[in-house]
Amino acid sequence: MKGIMTLAAAVAIAIPFGAQAQDAGGAAVKKLGCLKCHAVSADKDGPSFKKSAAKYKGESAKLEAFLKSGKDKHAVVKSDGDLKSIAAYILSR
Repeated sequence: MKGIMTLAAAVAIAIPFGAQAQDAGGAAVKKLGCLKCHAVSADKDGPSFKKSAAKYKGESAKLEAFLKSGKDKHAVVKSDGDLKSIAAYILSR
């Protein structure tokens, strides 16, 4: 019983954090101008967030590394907080 209570508490803490990261990611995407070249569902100059989410599914660290790299005409995301929240936002699509 104690193990179930511990698990329930951990899930209750993790769910809001994930939602907060996604909300912060949506704000960072707008702030950094990502929507000039990307959209959630449709390809523009860059791939859609849905396509990127499929490509990097389960590989948040690889997506963060790409966002930090500046490859493929991509702007460099410098803030670690923005990196994590943008990756969470994209992967949730």
